[in-house]
Amino acid sequence: MKVIICGAGQVGYNIARYLAGENNDVIVIDQRPDLIRKISDSLDVQAILGHASHPDVLDQAGAGDADMIIAVTAADEVNMLACQVAHSLFNVPTKIARVRHQGYLQPIWANLFSRDHLPIDVIISPEVEVARAVMRRLRVPGATDVIPLANDKVQLIGVRCTDNTPLVNTPLRQLTVLFPDLNIVIIGIVRQDKAIVPSPDDQMLPGDDIYFVVDATHTERAMMAFGHEEKEARRVVIFGGGNIGLFLAQQIEEHGGVRVRVVEFNKERAEYVAKSLARTVVLNGDVLDPDILKEANVADAETVVAVTNDDETNILSALLAKRYGAKRAMALVNKNTYSPLLGPLGIDVVVSPRAITVSNVLQHVRRGRIHAVHSLHEGFGELIEADALETSGLVGRPLKEIKLPAGVLIGAVVREGKVISPRGSTVMQVHDRVILFAAASAVKKVEKMFSVRLEYF
Repeated sequence: MKVIICGAGQVGYNIARYLAGENNDVIVIDQRPDLIRKISDSLDVQAILGHASHPDVLDQAGAGDADMIIAVTAADEVNMLACQVAHSLFNVPTKIARVRHQGYLQPIWANLFSRDHLPIDVIISPEVEVARAVMRRLRVPGATDVIPLANDKVQLIGVRCTDNTPLVNTPLRQLTVLFPDLNIVIIGIVRQDKAIVPSPDDQMLPGDDIYFVVDATHTERAMMAFGHEEKEARRVVIFGGGNIGLFLAQQIEEHGGVRVRVVEFNKERAEYVAKSLARTVVLNGDVLDPDILKEANVADAETVVAVTNDDETNILSALLAKRYGAKRAMALVNKNTYSPLLGPLGIDVVVSPRAITVSNVLQHVRRGRIHAVHSLHEGFGELIEADALETSGLVGRPLKEIKLPAGVLIGAVVREGKVISPRGSTVMQVHDRVILFAAASAVKKVEKMFSVRLEYF
């Protein structure tokens, strides 16, 4: 697949890294020489210095035979115009654009992005997606990650094991014996920053980060099995009143029953946020100022969410909040170099905007009858949601007779709205919705498993 990526910032760089690693033909455009130099030196991609929406630059990038353009520059207007030029002059089939300004995204203007106007196939709004991701974690106390699948019938949950986790040092094969009625499958273990695709004989150890797939109706029981019986947070403090902080506060207000305080450094922005919210207290001040933390009453907060536009501020303010008595701290962190440090320091949940945006893009890159894709742990693998087809080798035989590619685990099957936890005797049927994990090395094989073969027609 030939993909043009407009923008070599953190999101563009990581999409390019991911796609280039799968032997796609990737061309990156950016007008900043330092970013072009960095991407040329570190990735096997073609890098072009230029303005992403200029026709001659897109022509130089080979837009005439490109399969997809992904526009993720810092400017919404450049992203939209790049897609328009790619469509009108080069007939690029798939166009994805990052659009941050919510004025463009109001439902009343939905027709703006139709094929006859601004022909963009997929709009990505990272701030909204990050706010939703944080909200999901707030609703499942103790979870480090929560991803809904199959129309919310299945969830991927991430949890961190401690010495007090009841399931540590238990072989995974015994989980079905201990919890026969619990539809749960462990699909990934991250130990000392190394990702493992588990076998039935593997055990969870203190310090491990665990990813499991569970029937959504069993989520609460599954969290209890991992030692998490906390109630949903009713007192939340948000550090940062930017787009993410504002969207999150709005979602919490819609959800109801939660007291929220927002701390924002910029006075004008704080006033704007206060006017935009109905029941939220907004404080103007520095999130690293002890007096402001006391005024925000972080000592009484069940969860503090640090979502300023600075990684270091988020990390330090989250740690300070815990020191002042907050029970749980989430921090928005863009730089992956910090990730291994944050758990041991005491930050409970790390939210990566980059990983969330990359996952959004991937589901439109994948081929076959694939509905959703979520990248896990910096390219460890992908959680894939797909339909089983008549031509798939998965259909019609018990799972124990099917030789799945190495690094592939089936987490759940949804049939006519009912969640089935896969066992060796489970027989997949046509149109089943399959939730599976594929290690990075096995992703292409999984794509083929869910592709429609030509002879099928």
